[in-house]
This record gives sequence, structure tokens and C-alpha cells, in this order.
Amino acid sequence: MHAKLVGKPRLRITCVPHPISRVPSPVCREYIEGTDPISGQPVVDKIIEALTGKLSEEDKRTGLEERPVPRLIGPDSDENLQRFFIENGMTDYLPIVLPTEERVAEMLKGTSHKADELVGELRAGYEAGSFTVEQVAANAVMAGAKPEYMPVILSMASSGVAAISTSTQSFARMIVVNGPIRNEIGMNSGCGALSPFNQANAVIGRVATLMSINLGRGGVPNLTYWGSQGNTLNYNHATFAENEEALPTGWQPFHAQKGFKPEESVVSFFHGYSLWHWKNTYEKEKHEAILHMANWVLPSGGYRSGFGLLLDPIVADDLVSEGYPTKESLSQYCYDNTLLTLGEFWQYHLVEGFSLPAAQKDIEPYASWLKQPEDTLINRYRSPDEISVLVVGGKTNDFWQAGDWRYIGSFSIDDWR
Repeated sequence: MHAKLVGKPRLRITCVPHPISRVPSPVCREYIEGTDPISGQPVVDKIIEALTGKLSEEDKRTGLEERPVPRLIGPDSDENLQRFFIENGMTDYLPIVLPTEERVAEMLKGTSHKADELVGELRAGYEAGSFTVEQVAANAVMAGAKPEYMPVILSMASSGVAAISTSTQSFARMIVVNGPIRNEIGMNSGCGALSPFNQANAVIGRVATLMSINLGRGGVPNLTYWGSQGNTLNYNHATFAENEEALPTGWQPFHAQKGFKPEESVVSFFHGYSLWHWKNTYEKEKHEAILHMANWVLPSGGYRSGFGLLLDPIVADDLVSEGYPTKESLSQYCYDNTLLTLGEFWQYHLVEGFSLPAAQKDIEPYASWLKQPEDTLINRYRSPDEISVLVVGGKTNDFWQAGDWRYIGSFSIDDWR
């Protein structure tokens, strides 16, 4: 099916037993030297045959399968239409608002862009789907959005960042909004910002998933989605606004750290698994507890990971008192003090799978690291920029959360007003 979706319907395929995650290299070699579990033929023979066998005219045929999407489904009862969306895999299996022409037209009032304007492409499975402003509006209606949310939703859609992926590792997104639009549309950045108690936060995150399903052609288990256990964050992800009003003096809003003006409205995406909750009970100072958490993350030199800190404003103020006058100074502290030996680095399974082959191909810095003593110290993160600091919460407790959130990028919302 994958080969068909990417325009190579006659691609010759052989396979080995799965999963291969955490399978030692000698066992992987046994797989290669063994038999294909589907055909029962030797894997190596199948590979040689696929690479050297003469191609027929049918084998040479390429081209993507056209899958036109009708603009309208047609009239029916509310119950039947709800069933139609569910049975065709077009929802997150929660009730939706049916995207009637009238509702979509009302949603389009939230942007100056024309209904038939092409927004971009989104790939949540194996093929990218292009889509218009009207199609984005239809998904916004389904999620329960208001027209005033449209600039945020269109910015997310145009970014090309899908909220769900094909990885066997059950990833999710963190979606953060900065700038004036936070207050214009009533997003929550204070008490309960990450809980389901605010329409804008909940809906904006939900529409990201619906767009990945309907516009990015993803989200079908065992076909375009392979997350072994899945992730409850995929319902609406970790979606919130940064509490800019509560930032300590000297701490910039996140989008300003990324080069935008404070008065601009921006949405930022992060890639990761989950959030860990923490309140320090053993460490004397908060920066020590934060450092402890930063040492839990898989080394980013071996796999593309990062560290995202979500600090209640009380914690941010305490960190200033502890000697961190900017977000950057806290990120630098974590970067400088999360060291590990090369001996520790090479023992991680994903490092063995991703970085060791790079080292063996003379790709730096891994090639040099492979030649150095095992007690050589390296940084856990590739740069301080991989450590993101965000302030969110209602000052009801000196509490914070963190996770293996890698920053993807920030995108203008104002372009879509």
C-alpha cells in the first residue's frame, strides 16, 4: 500500500520479522540471512532478484493514484452523516459539528483569504495532500472552532507540520501560541491552560489532528499510523498560549526568542512523546531539579530529541532569584551541565541504530567520537537552543512540567488574518 501511495505500485518488496526495535545487531543479521516471513524465500535472494530481475512494462509504471475529494457529500439526516464521517475514518471518533455549506461560509469570515486559495500540502501518512482555505475551514467547523480561530488554524495548516506521524514511536505535538491573538480569541495561558477547560485551546489542538487525518491522509492504524501504543495527546496535543503577562523582567516571549516581534502573533510546534510532572521535594533549589529532569532525555546527538520546560510563573520568578535573568541563561545552564560519557552515549539503542552507522561512514562528529576514549565527556544536547523554556500557569503552585519536546518551528499567524 505504501508503494502504491507514493506512486510506485509495482515496487518489489521483501521483508524481515518485525518489530526490530531493541533487537541486537546479531539477531538483525540472522533476519537478513533468514527467510522472508511472508514469501518463505531467503531474504538475500529476494533482494538480489528484486534488484537484478528484468522489469516488465507494468513494473515500470509510475504515477500517483488520483483520489479526488468531492466538495459536497449530499443531504441526509444528522445521525446518518455522523455515521458517514466515522465509518470513513474522517474524525477522531468523538462527535463532530457537521460542516454544512452555511457553517463553512461562516467560518470563512475569520480570514480575508479566498475559499479556493491553495494553502499548502500536509503529509501525515505516506502521501502529501494539497488543500484549500475552504477545506481547512471545513475541518475547523468539525472541531467546533469559532471563525476568529481561523488565522491560527490556517497558520498551522500552511506550516506543513502534521500533528500525527507514521512513526512506530507514538509521537505527539506541543502547540504554543504567542502574541496578541492569544487574548483576542480567549486562549488560556493561566490556571488550567493544559486542561480541557478552554474552547480555543481544546479546539485548536483538535483541529490539528483532524487536518492530519483529512488533509494529510494519515491516522489509519497499520496503514498510515504505526505508533505501537498510540498517544492520548493526539486528541488535541499539548496546546496552550504562553503566559506572556507573567514573564519575569528580562524573560522574552518564546516567539521573540525565535526572531519575531513581540507584537506579532505566532504559533510554534514541538515534537515529542509526553510531559512529566514535577515539584522538587529533594533538591534545595529549582534549577537543580530541572537539571535532574534534563538528564532523563535521550541524547540528541544520537536521535533528534530536545527538552521542553513548562514553568509556572512562580517557578520562573524563583529561577530569576536563583540567578537566571533570562530564559537563555537557564537553557545554557542545562546544556553545560547535562554531560555524559561516550561510553554511556554508545549504549543507547537508538544511538546504536542512528549514530553508529553515521560514525562508520565517517560522518562527524560521530566518526571522531568513535575514536575517543569511553570516558570522554560530551553534551547531551547539540546546543542550548534544543532546550526550550515556556511560562504557563496560574500561580497557584510552584509547579512545572517538562518533556522530550524538540522545537520544530514557528509560523506567522498574522499572514492569515
